[in-house]
Amino acid sequence: MSTIEIKNLTKRYGEAEVLSNINMKLESGKIYGLVGRNGSGKTMLMKHILGFVNDMQENIGAIIENPGFLPEYSGFTNLKLLAMIQGKIKDEQIKDAIRLVGLDPESKKAVGKYSLGMRQRLGLAQALMENPDILLLDEPLSGLDNDGVQEMWKLFLKQKEDGKLIVLASHSKEDIGTLCDEIFRFDKGKMVGHEIKR
Repeated sequence: MSTIEIKNLTKRYGEAEVLSNINMKLESGKIYGLVGRNGSGKTMLMKHILGFVNDMQENIGAIIENPGFLPEYSGFTNLKLLAMIQGKIKDEQIKDAIRLVGLDPESKKAVGKYSLGMRQRLGLAQALMENPDILLLDEPLSGLDNDGVQEMWKLFLKQKEDGKLIVLASHSKEDIGTLCDEIFRFDKGKMVGHEIKR
């Protein structure tokens, strides 16, 4: 069981205060939504959580900003190269993650020829492939069509059922409304609202 507790977090860049006195407690088996305009502090908070959790040696999967892949290689080769860094998983687990997000692990198509939606799916496969306890997902459904969004909703809810702690930043009211147990609203680096839905 994973728990992330943030107490009185304030971050500055030069004169600018990008996060101001943030407090939250996050637990396994829930999906937490971060809502706010661009520049409101959502991504900065996710980066802080990522650093904090890595320091705790927790198992984490993340999409923060655009996933960076080597455009000349296939999806499978890209994920295999990333998996080799940790050396935790075998080829079959990588292929399972690729199938889970609706892509073909045997495809030789170069990632540079992928659509935006396919790249996003591959980013999700990367986040999921080591079966992490915690998922940090920054705009994970951008570029997906309606059917793709519905598929990923089901996938995220299944991950939640499996006891994952999921933090989701999205501009989509539908994503947040459908998926999240608790919603944190941000504006100019401050938390301006907290809603418990279920």
